Amino acid sequence: MKLSKIYDPREMNSYQFVAATGLIMTLVANLILLFIGKQVENFSALYLCWFVFFGAGTVVNLNSKPGDHDHHHHH
Repeated sequence: MKLSKIYDPREMNSYQFVAATGLIMTLVANLILLFIGKQVENFSALYLCWFVFFGAGTVVNLNSKPGDHDHHHHH
């Protein structure tokens, strides 16, 4: 098992990359909401969604063969 497929953006698949980007954008949005004093109901549910999406992508990535997704690398 190649653990760098979990934390190295160059080895993540598209699902992981989208989830990581979504998590960062959600964090930024949350900070902006805190700064301007606004609240959005159930906003924190996004964190669970990104975690599940990243987890599913990780399972797929760890079970894929080395040549299965060569064209999906993010550089």
